[in-house]
Amino acid sequence: MTLTIPELGMSRLRKAAEAAEEATGLRAEIIRGVLMMSPTPRGRHAGIINELFRQLDPALPDHLESYQNGSVSMPDNKDDYATPDLLVCDAGFGESDEWLADPGDVELVCEVVSKGNSTKDTRDMVGWYADAGIPAYLLVDPRDGTWTLHTVPRDGAYQGVLHGLYGEDVELPALGVKISTSRFTQYA
Repeated sequence: MTLTIPELGMSRLRKAAEAAEEATGLRAEIIRGVLMMSPTPRGRHAGIINELFRQLDPALPDHLESYQNGSVSMPDNKDDYATPDLLVCDAGFGESDEWLADPGDVELVCEVVSKGNSTKDTRDMVGWYADAGIPAYLLVDPRDGTWTLHTVPRDGAYQGVLHGLYGEDVELPALGVKISTSRFTQYA
């Protein structure tokens, strides 16, 4: 569900997003001034996120941790924020009371393409994460058993794009991590 309310200022839109999230249990994000609501991940979608977490978390350097519940703000616009399926950032985030990670502390975001809202993950969020300066964006697509790793954000676009199939490892040299995709599942 997408809702644009031009007459609301960003701070009022932020309050509306938080109220909608609390009332519905859906996940709210504000992407370029647009309130987007998504259901919480289920089944295969959630299973892939869990598999990513199980592989990433123990392999990360001590100063980084992976989080399945966290959002990242757009630099210089705390009202605009995204909630990836998984993010890797400074371990201090887990010791704070903040719910928005500073984009400068985030090393990787992961999204699993949803069955019903695929253009958000495959088109809209690529530019958003690049604008936020997130060094790497891993997109896993259970619709066709593929993954795409976007790296080197510059001027609102990722300069490096690597595509792969399930069964092919995802190398994350900046983190010193290799992710096996062999246990990722596809949508029925």
